[in-house]
Amino acid sequence: MVFTFKGQLDAFSEKQFKTFVINNLKNDLPFIVDLTKIDFLDSSGLGALVQTAKECKKSKLGFSVVGNSRVAQTIKLVRLGDFLNLKSSLEDALNYLKN
Repeated sequence: MVFTFKGQLDAFSEKQFKTFVINNLKNDLPFIVDLTKIDFLDSSGLGALVQTAKECKKSKLGFSVVGNSRVAQTIKLVRLGDFLNLKSSLEDALNYLKN
């Protein structure tokens, strides 16, 4: 499953993001969070992504994040690239989850 988000992932949208993701974890399918259309990512958004990654690991579901250069820079700055399985394209994320 691929979920594409646009706009901002911050303190104001974090709760909606987490609710959406938690509801979709019930599908027991690996998924990709596509943030290529996100304009802004703050610490609350990063926290939501970390929580999502932890939930996926607990449920043994594959998980990856795809980000544009701004999002990727923010994630790498706080050294979460590997933890979030950050990929530069949807194709890379799909290939990662296949393996």
